[in-house]
Amino acid sequence: MDRIDRMILAELHHDGRLSLTELAERVGLSLSPCHRRVRALEESGVILGYRAVLAPSELGLNFSAMVFVTLREVTRQAVADFEAALPEISQIVEAQRLFGDPDYLLHVIAKDLPAYQQLYDEQLSALPNVQRLVSTLVMKRVIHDRVLPL
Repeated sequence: MDRIDRMILAELHHDGRLSLTELAERVGLSLSPCHRRVRALEESGVILGYRAVLAPSELGLNFSAMVFVTLREVTRQAVADFEAALPEISQIVEAQRLFGDPDYLLHVIAKDLPAYQQLYDEQLSALPNVQRLVSTLVMKRVIHDRVLPL
């Protein structure tokens, strides 16, 4: 990856809706070489995809919690079962496995506190191998969806 690839990535990371023509102009390439580079970055897995960034509050999702999960046991199968169950809960918008205790950090969104309580009681507490869940409510999003430092 060279300087031009990094410029392409920075431009697309800032605005994924750029046309190839606009992108080529911004990085100082003609259309064909720019298109080849973008395609190569996609095929190599550097560019994972393109998406719209949505405002949760505008969609009625006004409640956000960080949920720390401690598993009963941390065997290969227990971890695999837990991780396989996470994609089934659409309100989990991010999940990270951690070193140490707790074992996982989940970012969960919901409409409001009663909706979160129902999700907690019916789905989160029923995840395989869960020993303990500790929720911390998000007061304010300070930094989110930040572009990577390229």
